[in-house]
Amino acid sequence: MNVEQARAWITAIATTVEAEAETLTRLDSAIGDGDHGANLKRGFAAVRAALEGFEAHTVGDVLTKTGATLISKVGGASGPLYGSAFRAMGKALASPDVTTEQLGDALDAGLAAIRKLGGAQPGDKTMVDAWLPAVAAYRKKGPRAAAAAAEEGAKATTELRARKGRASYLGERSIGHQDPGATSTALIFRALA
Repeated sequence: MNVEQARAWITAIATTVEAEAETLTRLDSAIGDGDHGANLKRGFAAVRAALEGFEAHTVGDVLTKTGATLISKVGGASGPLYGSAFRAMGKALASPDVTTEQLGDALDAGLAAIRKLGGAQPGDKTMVDAWLPAVAAYRKKGPRAAAAAAEEGAKATTELRARKGRASYLGERSIGHQDPGATSTALIFRALA
């Protein structure tokens, strides 16, 4: 991945999130506070604007700017979680061109940042349930496999009981609803593919 491809990835995320904002909001309305889609749409629109004219010398510059913008512009839990993930990925990638393996390491760093901030484990019905299998699939078979694994992980959250976040307050009633954070994670990996 080079700087222009990193920009293209973030632009693709912004486009996908904008297109899927209503779906994310609908999912979040069932088990959260109903603002996930709107928050991410606003956040990635701000990221797109922030990257216009931004002089990035490395892939890490693009991802770090993305993370900092998300933290400052997105409310709820998703801003800090995704912002921390992109900043961690950015810090891991300090060259103009990165290898597939280096990007895998960065995706791992993003996951570690999410887990550290949110305290979520696999099976807690969070974005971790999509990000973790996506990174494993990325390392074995690349970005398309990562996207498929993230989507499978997001769908699998439907049968889980939430143990973290606002959805955890619903207890058993959280079962039967797909997690919005896992769903937006799948969109991020789809954009990468």
